Amino acid sequence: MMSFEDVDLQWFAAEDEGRTEEPSELKIERARKEGRVAKSQDLNSSLVFLFAVLTLILLGKFIFQSCAEILIFFFERVLSKEVMNSSLGFAFINYLLKIVLPIAVVGIVVCVISNIVQNKGMIFSLKPITPNFSKIIPKFGEYFKNTLFSFKGAFNIIKSIGKVLIIIIIAYVMLRRDIPVLLMVIRNGQILVAIGKMAVMVAQILVIVAVIFLIIAIPDYFVNKKEFIESMKMTKQEVKQEYKEMEGDPEIKSRLSQAQKQLLQMNIPKAVQESDVVITNPTHFAVSLKYDKDVADSPKVMAKGADEIAFQMRKIATDNQIPIVENRPLARGLYTDTEVGDIIPDGYLSIVASVYAEIMKLKKD
Repeated sequence: MMSFEDVDLQWFAAEDEGRTEEPSELKIERARKEGRVAKSQDLNSSLVFLFAVLTLILLGKFIFQSCAEILIFFFERVLSKEVMNSSLGFAFINYLLKIVLPIAVVGIVVCVISNIVQNKGMIFSLKPITPNFSKIIPKFGEYFKNTLFSFKGAFNIIKSIGKVLIIIIIAYVMLRRDIPVLLMVIRNGQILVAIGKMAVMVAQILVIVAVIFLIIAIPDYFVNKKEFIESMKMTKQEVKQEYKEMEGDPEIKSRLSQAQKQLLQMNIPKAVQESDVVITNPTHFAVSLKYDKDVADSPKVMAKGADEIAFQMRKIATDNQIPIVENRPLARGLYTDTEVGDIIPDGYLSIVASVYAEIMKLKKD
């Protein structure tokens, strides 16, 4: 009699031989250690810009006073011999730091926090800044393909044009509204009032632009996340190779050992051994089914698991000659839509029936 190992049944849709498999946790973790994660630089810069603008507004009075002080300080000494004194340079640096340092500190803190949130923790890797001499010669074809003839490229072009248009429109509307009042104040000789109105107008423009840039950056994050997941997808050969590596990696062995203990606690080994079939993703999900016509008219979910537990379920099935059917959409659907002990929903009956029919046919052979 023929023993069952893997039955590759893909009824839902034909797949190409490219990167069709979802990235495993191991591959994503390795990419993370190399500093490659899904994040948006636009989101970082938008947050930094917004908080820098808010800091500038909050410290506006202090900054104005500091600028006035530095102008008075230098104009009082410009015609004296003190102008050649090096102490003037130190005074200028002192005033400059008082103005710039608070804004710079806020920008750095916001940038660090934004990166930690997007990266889901601290990442330290030298690989992103390690020289790659293979990239010295520019690949213009690949560059134009990625920047002009791809979804991300088109999105970035539209986003950049949109930002420029937003700045122009907002500046035009604000200036058209406030310039007549500003000119009237200047004609009346109220210079300080005019400066105050100009500061308010500039602050309003900066805040509105910063908020809109932040709103635009939110979809940019999801676009980058989607592209990162696509770039991390694996071929079937890579999945098989990773399985071999997982079996020999001490760290992975430790994780699998923990998963095995969890399996024992959940009584999954016994449930898998009593099952008729195990349907796999092949790597991320596993669902075992059993059909008992005396209990129900349809198969029942005996066990299910993801990642390491799915790996252990597959191993238990192989050791006990339980048929393993690789069907990614079916495994994912059953894992999501059912719980252990559930009868198969009607929407899956025809596909599951085909699986059982194939198994019975192979048993007869």
